[in-house]
Amino acid sequence: MSVFFDRGPKLELEEFRAIRDLVNAFCGIHYSDDARFIAQRRLRERLEMLGLESFEEYHDYLRFHPDSETELEHAAEALTTNETYFFREEYQLKAFASEVLPELHQRALRRGERHLSIWSAGCSSGEEVYTLGMLIDRSGLLHDFDVKIFGNDISRRVLQKARAAVYRPSSFRAMPPGYDEYFVDTPEGRQVHPRIRSMCHFGHINLLNHGRTAIVGKVHAVFCRNVLIYFDDLSRKKVVETFFHRLERGGYLFLGHSESLLNLSTSFELAHLSTDLAYRKPDPEAFGREDRIDGHAPRTRGR
Repeated sequence: MSVFFDRGPKLELEEFRAIRDLVNAFCGIHYSDDARFIAQRRLRERLEMLGLESFEEYHDYLRFHPDSETELEHAAEALTTNETYFFREEYQLKAFASEVLPELHQRALRRGERHLSIWSAGCSSGEEVYTLGMLIDRSGLLHDFDVKIFGNDISRRVLQKARAAVYRPSSFRAMPPGYDEYFVDTPEGRQVHPRIRSMCHFGHINLLNHGRTAIVGKVHAVFCRNVLIYFDDLSRKKVVETFFHRLERGGYLFLGHSESLLNLSTSFELAHLSTDLAYRKPDPEAFGREDRIDGHAPRTRGR
């Protein structure tokens, strides 16, 4: 009979809570006590990389070392599961393409503008960013517009993958038919077509760093889906406030199916789309206009 001996450093509960609080203050992500053993397993590699023998030493490193901020990034990355794929929550994307995008297009023309900016906050490996690019290209509305889709993440590793734009089969598990034209086969996987990649940009941004988020500029829509569920309430409020300030008047905020602004913000108005709900930054100039979405009650989601 073989016995497995766990010889690595032990992460005691109080040590875990202390490390967890540092990561939370840094990037807003919150971990329950149940995540202690996952953290122990994933962070042991960081101890080995740094030549540390205990989690107590690691905690001191995160607090006092000159490179503590860089290591907090590594810790957050180690503790975060990045899971995404093309056309995730497709019903919401359909509402964006069929209802919101035409509205944004018409509003831009009335204002004499020919540009559109979208922010994918917490974009992971980039599939959402490129999905939005394909939808915009397929719409045919914005071919003479300057379109910028910006994706950010706190993980430099997933951003490298996003910039490479090469994906394996698991990223295509929800891909509807008819989008083959947007990919080129390579020995490493399927790469997003240069036409779509040219409108997509990526940056390393901590959503709690207000100064860094300013580089995104003003945007017409924010997609932050299934990201806020990992944050504590105070951090959620800060991030939502950032979205409000980054959005143009009349701009849209899309959250994940299990997320809402309940108890987080009263600054947004609720937009009823045909298959979903979204949030909109009020635009006093749009009052009474026909372009305001006055749609149907959503069939797939409640708040």
